[in-house]
Amino acid sequence: MSEKIIEIKKLNKSFTTEKGEVVALSDVSLAIEKKDIYGIIGLSGAGKSTLVRCMNLLERPTSGEVIVNGKELNSLSDRLLRAERRRIGMIFQHFNLLMQRSVIDNVAFPLEIAGKKKKEARKKALEYLEAVGLSEKANAYPAQLSGGQKQRVAIARVLASKPEILLCDEATSALDPQTTKSILALLKEINEKYGITIVVITHEMSVIQEICRHVAVLEHGRLVESGTTEELFRAPKTAEAKRLVFSGSEHILEMTSERVVRVSFHGVSAYEPTLGNIILETKTPINILYANTSTVNGNAEGEMLLQLPSDEEKADRIIDYFKEKGLNPEEVSADAVTAGNSDDN
Repeated sequence: MSEKIIEIKKLNKSFTTEKGEVVALSDVSLAIEKKDIYGIIGLSGAGKSTLVRCMNLLERPTSGEVIVNGKELNSLSDRLLRAERRRIGMIFQHFNLLMQRSVIDNVAFPLEIAGKKKKEARKKALEYLEAVGLSEKANAYPAQLSGGQKQRVAIARVLASKPEILLCDEATSALDPQTTKSILALLKEINEKYGITIVVITHEMSVIQEICRHVAVLEHGRLVESGTTEELFRAPKTAEAKRLVFSGSEHILEMTSERVVRVSFHGVSAYEPTLGNIILETKTPINILYANTSTVNGNAEGEMLLQLPSDEEKADRIIDYFKEKGLNPEEVSADAVTAGNSDDN
């Protein structure tokens, strides 16, 4: 049985504003296993950033427990809390590099703070720059780097602290899709090479499917769904999870009131001509409203939204066919699959 490295129990966080109390997190409980890559996703205002900041007590929860490596952080003295925080690295959307220091000196900075001599710190820093594929930029300054290179420096700087946990708060949101893909590949490599547990905060489903093994869905500060990434993509259970899975398919709003079914494919079935077979068998046209095939943790995953014929008997027959093929047919509505996706706080 895998060992838990982070446990969140009945976590609540409220802020007092001029307009009154704002509830950012409400009764959130989840557990993250060692060496996992765990995604936390939700739309703007869902509470993702607040939750991740509670994991190292940058934000103190109003109530509830944050247990890291078996220690309840709220109960620790300031000295012991600082020691635990050194085991938790964090990278952000905007890199937070020291602009007046070179790349190698940025990476060496936490080592110097920890008491290492400058020469030794720079030697170790170069090793971590090599680990992120950026050793040739050691003497450059942040202003001379691209966004992806800056994020690699930020990752190398965190690695220099030898963390057990790496929190990534929208770490790829400022990057273009190709650079995002390369940074996610680097994070996955770091997870495998160093055994670091990674927590990814994002509003992008593409990030979740690319790197995360488990995922939690937040909505208005509440945890509404959690499980493996494959489970979320194959059969999202809640309305919020369905909005996120179907984000980008706004055209579905235009569909008529006839019956609509979602089917999901995985493994070999993602490449089989199932739809063509059922059309030939039933001699009934099926309108494809939305279709997508992608890779989730190296496995082929696909989904389609299909508008079924108005003939109830034929529609039921099609649904039964999909059930026989193990494609998890689920009737859905327009409200359940449309989303107004936006950036998070």
